[in-house]
Amino acid sequence: MALHFERSEFDARLARLLAKMQEEKLDAMLLFAQESMFWLTGYDTFGYCFFQTLVVKADGTMVLLTRSADLRQAQLTSVISDIRIWVDRVNADPTLDLKELLVELDLLGGRIGVEYDTHGMTGRVARLLDNQISTFGQIIDASYLVSRLRLVKSSTEIAYVERAAALADDALDAALALIKPGADEADILAAMQSAIFSGGGDYPANEFIIGSGAEALLCRYKAGRRKLDANDQLTLEWAGTYAHYHAAMMRTVVIGDPTHRHRELYNACLETIQAIETVLKPGHTFGDVFDMHAKIMDERGLARHRLNACGYSLGARFSPSWMEHQMFHVGNPQEIEEGMSLFVHMIIMDSDTGTAMTLGQTYLTTSQAPKALSRHQLEFLNR
Repeated sequence: MALHFERSEFDARLARLLAKMQEEKLDAMLLFAQESMFWLTGYDTFGYCFFQTLVVKADGTMVLLTRSADLRQAQLTSVISDIRIWVDRVNADPTLDLKELLVELDLLGGRIGVEYDTHGMTGRVARLLDNQISTFGQIIDASYLVSRLRLVKSSTEIAYVERAAALADDALDAALALIKPGADEADILAAMQSAIFSGGGDYPANEFIIGSGAEALLCRYKAGRRKLDANDQLTLEWAGTYAHYHAAMMRTVVIGDPTHRHRELYNACLETIQAIETVLKPGHTFGDVFDMHAKIMDERGLARHRLNACGYSLGARFSPSWMEHQMFHVGNPQEIEEGMSLFVHMIIMDSDTGTAMTLGQTYLTTSQAPKALSRHQLEFLNR
């Protein structure tokens, strides 16, 4: 079996989930998030673009309902022994198959948690599901139950995150070797992704962000490439990925002569991320991290140019995003605990002057100060 963890670790995760279900008085969970299935069983697929769900009963029984194309995928990559197939057909409604399965599992009238907030649950699927089971039992939105359990990483998970971080560093090294006036964004992007694949890494859960000139102010991937000018700016956001575990980084590289504004914004980014390191530890919340970010940025007159979030939890994620649910934004009460892998990013996009500056890296939280997982310093990058 192609498992990334020992069976004992999967057993421990199931025990944690069952304890939480008992606390929430849930008779069963319907898992639709691929991350949840991967964490709990090792099941590794992109088949969640179609209907599939993992039913987990309070007694530990697990049954996967999926398509025929994923039967062998589940058999090879997971510890799931009971796999049911719904049949592709015209006007197929697999929620009917699910309802029959729930009856078979003696869950009629039960209190059932459902993962609604996931890319494995489309609006159509949600409507079909609610139509079938809204009167079947008491349906609870339990979208974040497993997500919160996944926040604190095991020692094996931490090893994967650290390997992902090393691959992210390799990608930056590959980029910096090419960045200069006249360099093609396509070559830079290819070198970064190649470094990760060559190092045994995986596809990231979303595209790398690359943009120069005016497009350096974008926070999302877009199609199209350009060559760097003699004086230019290049924003990169990428993640090393290993066994689906991500370690993200972000940098803006200045090509040619930096402007005064580039230096000014870099100093603000560096000061802010260093200040955040003082609260990125147990005893503080995700909201505290954002408050520190907002305080320093706003005191420097950058309120209009910063974002309304400054990072998020990372872990094993699947397309279309490597971002976890838990983000650094105002008022987030999520407590920081030891053993979390957290991406902190400073993003300043000054549209008035057309100046971009970013600075970001992944940290492992400890009982004291956070551990930066990159071997690169947070230096000003100029080529």
